[in-house]
Amino acid sequence: MGKRGISPVIATVLLIAMVLVIGLIVFMWLRGLTQEAVTKFEGENIELACDDVQFSASYSEGFLFISNTGNIPIYEINLKILREGSHETKNLKDVSINWPDLGLNQGGTFSGDISSEVSDTNEIILIPILLGRSGEGERTFTCDEQFGYNIII
Repeated sequence: MGKRGISPVIATVLLIAMVLVIGLIVFMWLRGLTQEAVTKFEGENIELACDDVQFSASYSEGFLFISNTGNIPIYEINLKILREGSHETKNLKDVSINWPDLGLNQGGTFSGDISSEVSDTNEIILIPILLGRSGEGERTFTCDEQFGYNIII
């Protein structure tokens, strides 16, 4: 007979707080599922433009040579440096001061010394980064590794 329970006011406040927290979690989860599309060339989804990126590359005596042989401008390039049991990804713009500010347009070329970054590796993958438009302005998009260029050193 001497047992006391939670007052109805406290119970109501706790229920409302739980519903709000669960609602916020569901809202954030659904918001993460829908991403704003980044487009290139008259509304084409930029992910589809990765299929059309064409470039050639070679490495010799510490220097990396890249030539854009396709019609899609390459804004930047990520270097995936594969080492024994690990890998590291760096942006070529951060590694070399020679990378053009506007990237490699059609027919553009690049050469730069990256020997300090790849001294203890035997393989690198060059992954293109494209520049597109979204509702928020210009945004970069990194293509999947399957669209990269593999170089054995």
